[in-house]
Amino acid sequence: MMGPWRSRGWDFSCHCQGPGFGHWSGCTEGPIDLVFVIDGSKSLGEDNFEIVKQFVTGIIDSLAISPKAARVGLLQYSTLVRTEFTLRNFSSAKDMKKAVAHMKYMGKGSMTGLALKHMFERSFTQVEGARPLSARVPRVAIVFTDGRAQDDVSEWASKAQTSGITMYAVGVGKAIEEELQEIASEPTEKHLFYAEDFSTMGEISDKLQKGICEGSPLEEKQDQCKCENLIMFQNLANEEVRKLTQRYILF
Repeated sequence: MMGPWRSRGWDFSCHCQGPGFGHWSGCTEGPIDLVFVIDGSKSLGEDNFEIVKQFVTGIIDSLAISPKAARVGLLQYSTLVRTEFTLRNFSSAKDMKKAVAHMKYMGKGSMTGLALKHMFERSFTQVEGARPLSARVPRVAIVFTDGRAQDDVSEWASKAQTSGITMYAVGVGKAIEEELQEIASEPTEKHLFYAEDFSTMGEISDKLQKGICEGSPLEEKQDQCKCENLIMFQNLANEEVRKLTQRYILF
C-alpha cells in the first residue's frame, strides 16, 4: 500500500547547476512536446475531472506556448480514447485553455492501455505536430489515472519509454501501484506520484522542491535551454498543484 501521498519527483532527466531554477545567462526557453493523457472514467467523478482540467490549465499557463517552444496535446480516455487536441492544433495558450475548459467528461470505463497505445502511435507523430527525433526536443507524457485499468498498460508504456518519451504517472484514489510503476519511466522514484484523494495533493509541494537542479553544468547551450524550460515547468506545475488543492479544500 502506498502512503497518503507519495511523490517521486518531477525530474526531467535534466541536470543543471546554478542559483534558483534554470538561471542560464543568455539562454532562451527551450522547446518541449508535452501530451497529457487524462482519465475520464466514471470512477473519477465530475468534480475531480474539473480539478484535473484546472491543473492542466495551470501548466499551460506556465509554458511558453508557440510552434517553436512548447507544444501541448491532450487525450481523454474512458472506454474509448478521444483526442481533445493535438500538438499541432493550437499555437496560443488562450485557445488551448479554452479547449480544456470545453472538454466534456466521458464518464465510462478505464482503458488506460488503449490510451497509451493511442499516444504512442499517434500523439508524437509529425502528422499530429510532434517535432522529429532529430530535433532532440524532449517528449513528455503525463498520465493521470484513478483506478485499475481494464486492459494491459505494460506493453504500450514500455514502447513509449523505449522510444524516448519520458512518462510520468499520477495516480489518485484506487490507482494500483504496480500499474503506476509500469507507466512511469525509470527511475520510477522520480516519475511517479500517488495521492489517496485530491485533498492530499498539496503534500506534493515539498517533494517537488527537492533535488531539482543537481549535478554538473551541461556543456551545450542548446541543452541548457532545454534544461531551463523543463525546470521552469517543474517548478510552476508544483505551484499549480498547491493552488488547486486550496480550491478543493475550500470547495
